[in-house]
Amino acid sequence: MVACSQPLAATAGQSILMKGGNAAASSPLCLHSLAAALNVSEPGSTGIGGDMFCLFHDNATRKVHGLNGSGRAPRGLSLDIARSQLGLSPGESGRIPLSSVLAVTTPGAAAGWVDTVQRFGSGKLSLEEILNPAIRLAEDGFPVSEVSARLWQENESSLRKASPNYRELLKPDPAAKDGARAPVAGELMRNPGLAHTFRALAAEGKDGFYRGRIADAIVKAVNERDGFLSHDDLAYHADTGSTITDPVLVRFNGEVDIWEHPPNGQGLVALMALRLLEELGRSNKIPSLSRLQHNSAEHIHALIEVFRIAFSDGTWWIADPAHSKTPNLLSKAYIAERARFFHPAHASNTISHGSPAFKSCDTVYFAVVDKDRNAASVVNSNYHGFGTGIIPKDCGFTLQSRGANFSLTPGHPNVLDPGKRPYHTIIPAIATNPHDGSLHTVFGVMGGFMQPQGHVQLLMNMLVFGMDAQRALDAPRVCIGSTGHRLSSGRNERTVYLEEKVDLEVVEELQGRGHFVQIVKEWEREIFGRGQIIRAVREEGGRSVLEAGSDLRGDGMAIPA
Repeated sequence: MVACSQPLAATAGQSILMKGGNAAASSPLCLHSLAAALNVSEPGSTGIGGDMFCLFHDNATRKVHGLNGSGRAPRGLSLDIARSQLGLSPGESGRIPLSSVLAVTTPGAAAGWVDTVQRFGSGKLSLEEILNPAIRLAEDGFPVSEVSARLWQENESSLRKASPNYRELLKPDPAAKDGARAPVAGELMRNPGLAHTFRALAAEGKDGFYRGRIADAIVKAVNERDGFLSHDDLAYHADTGSTITDPVLVRFNGEVDIWEHPPNGQGLVALMALRLLEELGRSNKIPSLSRLQHNSAEHIHALIEVFRIAFSDGTWWIADPAHSKTPNLLSKAYIAERARFFHPAHASNTISHGSPAFKSCDTVYFAVVDKDRNAASVVNSNYHGFGTGIIPKDCGFTLQSRGANFSLTPGHPNVLDPGKRPYHTIIPAIATNPHDGSLHTVFGVMGGFMQPQGHVQLLMNMLVFGMDAQRALDAPRVCIGSTGHRLSSGRNERTVYLEEKVDLEVVEELQGRGHFVQIVKEWEREIFGRGQIIRAVREEGGRSVLEAGSDLRGDGMAIPA
């Protein structure tokens, strides 16, 4: 089974699963094809110029492994240089703008794709065979889907401003400004530059991306804007490779083990929120989980408050573990202490270390399960839209803006440092059965700081409220926000965004508890993320069938192989 946000990418992954069906682990091979096809068909969310994280469940060993495919800050970029270039005075706080060349970090996705296949995959399919579906889409053209077209149109002006090579990611049109424009839904779009990039990766592996023509184009595009990413940075990442990690585990509701990525990913935020919910139920501050009503005022109030508590810790403590150790945020004693910030009758006033910044749903998540019940859970992202919008010449992709997540405050655990990985929002997840380690669910929700909030809500929908995969995705969501998101009115970092169809009496009760509530409708619902789920539903005799869902807020689908 494959579930992702683009039908064309889903069928590309399906074709690899079918070709590699006799392999001991064909799901890692499929993810490479999926990620590349998503880069072609949804470049406003993902790409080879960004980062990727993967969790892999090996059904033979019943183990869950992690791979961190995120890049690092240029080694020539220091905190002092960044603050000076941004004009920050001593003692003044600030952030790297999303469109700044200073936000460019080493692209980790290309190495991550190759390393995932080499580390977890098996079979006789070559890298060229795996990438061929995406190469054909890029060379022959593909019809642009509705959500992707809208993202493209929203970002057309920023692409023009960011790069002289903007035409590579726009549709030729003699009647348009400068002879190019963003495509509309249903139009055919080609990207020959990206096809050449994939062919180089297929022929030469990591060296085809991190050395040679593509590396030269990346460094030149950055240097032309007075950036710092160098050939040495790219070669170092190719040689060092992605990092194999030990996922973090929490047993939720006594029945399922939830696995998330450790720092520099924000998986701890989701796990903290789950433990806080259980603690609040045990201490009778909220009804026990078995007695909660879905999207009631008690349920939503509890979600809001535990997200605020978890993010206040996560956005301070989560950083590159090679530079800063993250304390144990999941111990029983610490969770009990943090649960004291919760009040059942009103919204919290202050939270130490601040609240999360919210961007938008500019990421892709996809889930894969092969015939042997091996599973891959993957997120690949430019971070925000088309990232910085900087396009290396004749390469057909943009460079990510992940460095915007660094703090520029001296002494902060996530402060910018040469060669450091930033706090990372992308977090794929997997759930397993505690009694034997077998696969339970592969799931994720794309969308910046919405991701841990989405994980918690999907899990509760399935495990507490008894929903199947598709209903769990379709149910109205909640997110806590900030001034960082593009909404028409009511911008306030204390605002709680509720999706339409939440009961109006619940909205009034939440307002009575002191929450600033905004109802979000239609296209603006993108702030709630777009998720995918594949579940192994057990039947008699130990056999299982796969149940899947794909988010109605996107263009995607779940498809069997």
